[in-house]
Amino acid sequence: MTFTKPVPPTRTTFLSSFAAALADRLPGIWKSEYHRHASYTEQFPATERLWDTGHVASIVGEVAVGHDAVLYGPAQQQLYLTDRPLYRHQFVVAPLEPEGLKPHHFSVVDEPNGIAIPNDPARAAAAVTRRLLPRYRQALNEVHRYARAQPEPPYRRAAPETAQTLTLVWYSDGVVGAPYASVPEGARTVLYGCRFQYRPHEAAFVLPDSYSRSDRALLIETAVRKLTAQGIGVNFRNATPTTRRPACHAPASAGGSGQAADTPSAARR
Repeated sequence: MTFTKPVPPTRTTFLSSFAAALADRLPGIWKSEYHRHASYTEQFPATERLWDTGHVASIVGEVAVGHDAVLYGPAQQQLYLTDRPLYRHQFVVAPLEPEGLKPHHFSVVDEPNGIAIPNDPARAAAAVTRRLLPRYRQALNEVHRYARAQPEPPYRRAAPETAQTLTLVWYSDGVVGAPYASVPEGARTVLYGCRFQYRPHEAAFVLPDSYSRSDRALLIETAVRKLTAQGIGVNFRNATPTTRRPACHAPASAGGSGQAADTPSAARR
């Protein structure tokens, strides 16, 4: 449930002046910008950059806060500040993610998270300086270091093209195998080593269903790993299902009655 009740004028004035007073007391040079929101969606540009997975993210994700402030400090530090619902004498403050970086840069860095602070600027500045800024600066250093080390996302690369491919077939009787003629010559030794058997009367390599399910899974995994290491691609297919012939019906009688000539009723006539 979201709270859409307008922010009282006294709270508006107090948050604006409190943000300025807090900025004056933080180490280094800080400035504050106050924002009033006419609708819930207007808070998104700042709150979507919250570097927090705790109660501050929960508040802005569920509540129309009505107003907030952003504090800008040295070395790209930015802090988000707003009311703490149900606590008239407290605010919440949380770091904002630095701009210009990509999602994978943050994936290996723990969120510095925000804290609740009293509405006294001096006490609030002491809490932010002691409890929040050290974690925030450490996270900033880590994320920038990771961005320098891996500027582009570590996308999974496609498999290289292979000159040969083996297709293993899952047959309806539980056997896994492949017709002998379709098995590349370089793959035959690997299949033998992984307990596949060559059955001349079936003209195929097969892994019998006499092995347990776990043993067969391990043997197939081993075969695939060894084959792909040799540059032989491996596919899996289900065998084509066997089609049944339609049932034969006795021919109808010449008289068109639909009864065969040798039925009991025909014999009585």
